[in-house]
Amino acid sequence: MISGSFGDNGELLFEIQLVAANNDKFSVEALLDTGFTDGWLAINTQDLEVLEWSLMTAQIEMRTARGEARFDIYEGKLIIDGTEVIIPVHVGDDIPDTIIGSLWLDIMQLVVNKPKGILTLEMVDSN
Repeated sequence: MISGSFGDNGELLFEIQLVAANNDKFSVEALLDTGFTDGWLAINTQDLEVLEWSLMTAQIEMRTARGEARFDIYEGKLIIDGTEVIIPVHVGDDIPDTIIGSLWLDIMQLVVNKPKGILTLEMVDSN
């Protein structure tokens, strides 16, 4: 289970680790965006340079809160809730934060109790 925090505007923030191609690990604060329903993770193009992940698909078009946008999809590795996973990662120029999408909620349990300051994300047993 990972504990998260609430941002100044009520954002749901969790620390994850991005794993570079050379296995270096980088801890980042990621914003859980329940409106990002088509993906697992989105990062800015500049963050990709140090990670050196492999391109899977170039220039797919998606609808975002800001309108239509194009993203490259990379094969990325990250560690979340102590589990290392390989996922497709949306990479674009105008992504201000590292974003984790709502697909995580298919395999993880989100517990939110803002008045008590409780925010957790935990892998769900598939059995």
